[in-house]
Amino acid sequence: MSSKESASGDESNTLKRKDYDKAMAKLHVELVKMQEWVKATGAKVCIVFEGRDGAGKGGTIKAITERVSPRVFRVVALPAPSDREKSQMYAQRYLPHLPAAGEVVIFDRSWYNRAGVERVMGFCTEEEAKRFLHVAPLFEKLMVLSGIVLLKYWLEVSPEEQTRRLQDRIEDGRKSWKLSPMDIKSFTRWDDYTRARDEMISATDSKDAPWLVANSNDKKRLRLNLITDLLGRIPYQEVEREKVRLPKRKVKADAPAAQRRLRFIKEVY
Repeated sequence: MSSKESASGDESNTLKRKDYDKAMAKLHVELVKMQEWVKATGAKVCIVFEGRDGAGKGGTIKAITERVSPRVFRVVALPAPSDREKSQMYAQRYLPHLPAAGEVVIFDRSWYNRAGVERVMGFCTEEEAKRFLHVAPLFEKLMVLSGIVLLKYWLEVSPEEQTRRLQDRIEDGRKSWKLSPMDIKSFTRWDDYTRARDEMISATDSKDAPWLVANSNDKKRLRLNLITDLLGRIPYQEVEREKVRLPKRKVKADAPAAQRRLRFIKEVY
């Protein structure tokens, strides 16, 4: 294991918060430039995030979307399928969420549920899983031919780091909502998930839609590295914008009577 893959407790390798914030601020500027290019050109971008429980998908997606418009960047995190959706063609529930012109859609888990959790936990048959692995590259080729820029990221976390993060979810009241009964059941199936991951990547890694693997043991480095990679794969250019100048305005001080009509909240802090 390299120094970058070592436990976060290695102080010699710890990325200082101020250095992280400085680097992230620059990347956020570039993400805004990319957003404006997507809007101006009508580009369609689809980003898929997959990985084990606790791999850092949610935090990375939050870092990407923190400074951009939710009207352009849409995050899709579908719940378990309903009985009606279970009766549909498998990919059908994902199709309405694919990007239209001027949109970036980020899938927090995607159609690859069939190759991962559904297969490992027995929610689909082996025949259904293998059929999916055969069809997925064709489905993604159609996406790319339609003009969608498709990026697929697998976030790779070590068993030790995953254990630490899941334990943290148990103990931290702010994160307890992230821990589902399925996470607990999946925890003991590490090797099964590894085999499923390997077969998934082998069957669905293609020239049109390659799998991009990111080391996620260090969350801060993961976010910086992944956003840098993402920006390098989108052929965006800075869009010139007219410089905005605030006009002059006159503001009359609020009269005491007007102030009394406003219901101010109690200032506890």
